[in-house]
Parts: sequence; C-alpha cells; structure tokens
Amino acid sequence: MYDMDGMGAASRGVRRRAEQTPPSRERFIDLLRGISILAVVLGHWLVTVVGYGKDGELTARSALPDLPWAHPLTWVVQVMPVFFFVGGYANAVSLAAERRRGGNATEWLLNRSGRLIRPTTTLVLVMAGGALVARLFDAAPARVRLVVWFASIPLWFLVAYLVVVLLTPAMYALHRRYGLAVPVALTGLVAAGDLARLLGEPSWGNGNFLFGWLAIHQMGFAWYDGRLAPGIRAGLPLLFGGFGASLLLTLVGPYPVSMINVPGERLHNMAPPSLALLTVAAAQLGAVLLLRDRVERWLRHSRAWMGVVAVNSVILTIFLWHVSAAILLIGALNFAGALPTPSVGSVAWYIWRIPLLIMSTLMLALLVATFGSIEFRGARQQDRHPRGIPHSLVRAATRPMPRLALVVAGFVCVTLGMLGNSLLPSTSPTLFGWPTPALIAYLSGAAALRFLRATPLATSHRS
Repeated sequence: MYDMDGMGAASRGVRRRAEQTPPSRERFIDLLRGISILAVVLGHWLVTVVGYGKDGELTARSALPDLPWAHPLTWVVQVMPVFFFVGGYANAVSLAAERRRGGNATEWLLNRSGRLIRPTTTLVLVMAGGALVARLFDAAPARVRLVVWFASIPLWFLVAYLVVVLLTPAMYALHRRYGLAVPVALTGLVAAGDLARLLGEPSWGNGNFLFGWLAIHQMGFAWYDGRLAPGIRAGLPLLFGGFGASLLLTLVGPYPVSMINVPGERLHNMAPPSLALLTVAAAQLGAVLLLRDRVERWLRHSRAWMGVVAVNSVILTIFLWHVSAAILLIGALNFAGALPTPSVGSVAWYIWRIPLLIMSTLMLALLVATFGSIEFRGARQQDRHPRGIPHSLVRAATRPMPRLALVVAGFVCVTLGMLGNSLLPSTSPTLFGWPTPALIAYLSGAAALRFLRATPLATSHRS
C-alpha cells in the first residue's frame, strides 16, 4: 500500500520535476494531454447508466440514446483527437531528441514501450489474477468475464495508440518528405472507408481505425516542425473550416451529430474514426492553435504547472484504472443495497451524477495511490536484466537488425493480445477473464520488450 512516506516522496518528486522543467518545453502540450484524458474519464463516469436487468443482475449502458440534446456537446467533450494530436507532437520531440543523443528509432521505441506497457501490464496482471481467484471461489464464469471486459475498456484505445507509436519513425520520415500531403492522403482513405460502410461493406471501413488516428497524429508533427504554427494564421481557418465542414457532414450529409458512438446509428463517428470526426478534430486543433500562446505564458508564471506535472506523472494510470474505479464503487454500493437507479434524464438521475462523480474520484485516487508509483518511478527506471536468458539470444539482442525485429515482434504481440481480448464477446467464459492465447501473446510481448530494455545495444552498433 502507498504510505505517507511514499506520498511525500511523490510530492517532492513532482515539485522537483516542475522546478527542473527546461525553458524549451512546450508546457501547453502537457496541459492538453492531461485535459484530454481527464475529459475521457469524466465522460465515461457521467454518461454510463447502471441499472438492474429482469434477472436482477447489474447492467450498464450509455445514456446518449436517451439524451439527444447532448449529442452536439460531444464536439467539445470528444477529445481523443486532441490526445493523438498531442501524441504526434510529443513523439516527434522525443524521437528527434533520441537521434541527437546518437540513438535510433529502435531505442526510441523501446523507451516508449516502457512508459506505456509497464503500467498497462500491471492492470492486465491484476485483472487476470483477480479473475482466477474469483473462479476458484466458484464465481459465475460469464460474470467474471463481463467484469474483466468492462475493466479492460481503456485498452481498446491503447491498441490504436501503440500501433501509431510503432509506425511513428516511418510516418515521421514521410512527413519530412511530403509534409501535409500525408494527412490529406490519410483523410482521403478515411473518406473511402466511410463510403464503403455506407454501401454496406463495413469491413472495408476498418482501416479507418488506423488511417483516422494517423492523420491526426501527423498534424502533431506539423506543429513540431513549424508547418502548423500557433496563432490566427492557421488557427482561424482550421477552426471555422472544420466547424463548417462538420455542420455540412452532419446536418446535410449522412453522419450522425454525436462524435461518441450511439447504439442504433447507421454510421458511427468514433469507432472507427469517420470523416466527420476528422473535421471536428480540425476545429479543435484550430482552437488549440489560437489558445496556445496565451496559455503557454500563463503556465510559465503559474503554480498550475505543478498540478499539470502531477497529473501527467500518473496520467496513464488514471486512464487505465478509471473504469475499474467505477466497477469497484458500483459493486460496493450494490452489495450495501445503496445503489440508486433513477430513470435517465430524470431530475434524480442528474442529481445522482454529483455524488457519483465525487465517490468515483475518491475510488480512483485510491487506485492511483496504490499503482501510480509504477508509472511515476518507471519513467526513469532501468529494467533489471532477467536471468536464465540464453547467451545467444542476449548477443542477438545487441545487434541492430535482430534487435529491431524483436522490438517490432514485442509491439505486435502486446497489441494482438489486447485486441484479442477486446474482440472476445463480453460474456464468453475464460479462465483468466482474458482469452488465454491473447493473454499469452500480451505477456510474451511485454516480457520481450522488458528484456530488450535491460539489454543495451552494443556501443559499436549505435547510430
């Protein structure tokens, strides 16, 4: 458990990081990252409807089908595009820094894998271990799987982001050669995928899961290298052009107004990303560029920067565990017989959002206090070299080409593991709550990447 000494050390660590922030750091990027993730957390908590089915079992669904007035608000609160845009900027910065230090894309990917996969593996192991214990106590297999399925909802997003990270070195090279033509081409592919979906071929639109997020990620590259400068010149056209195009596509065109998937809609905007989501993302990006200079000055002369540093030091932990916090809270209230289930849209339902938000925040704070140190300390922690690894494998891991192949294989295994879990139906019984092959794939990939991080590239091979 996270004791008071640990909390004090964390507080001192946050203060030290805040004070040591280099003048060249784009603080606005960190603020946007924190806002985007916190908005997702709050959105999930507030829009989820929990009730009881005919058999008395707990059920959960989205409130959006019952709240059509809220659909236009999703143009503001759907901030995953902001996160991918911020990710593009941050990935370009760190990749350039790695190369200035004499490193290469392989070492950059390994560094990124540590920051993303260490906290994620903690969640995966806790879910699998908890599911196994529940099965040993004769819990219903379908119910165990359902709980794990809900708890692993954040991993759906991480699948897309890990693929984007893996492709970053190649996509940044394309950006340096072709500039803004790359996101334009990707947007065209998204439009083609939407057309296929509208014509009754939804499988042809699955490429939008990649093309859509890559298009937004590329815009972060453009900000980093100055092709998309903050201010009125780029901000106003993007804001008004994106907003106008969004109105045209949703009010005249075939796209729904909500930028968060609503069950029953003919076409969804979020999963996979649609052309309408990209136009909303353009408007959001325009607003970001217009606000940048003023907010950046404020962060450089405000104590708020320490809060931004604190949130970002455990931002992935917050994101990964926020659904688990809600599950634990709802389970506790249900066990105590104190779970309100007012009708969606009623006065009681709106009032219940306030204590629900407060209690969910407290539960999440407890989980972050328990698991946050893995992310907080792991950012600068060196992995220990695992024992019992054959010398031939260690030797191969220090050579550039085998090392790159192992890194790619590690990313692919981790991604396939999470994807396999997401695709398995929510009530299909499994021993660990996860499909066993997917769990093996994930843990194998995570172990391979950890091994490579603990095995430095031979000095003579560095480039």
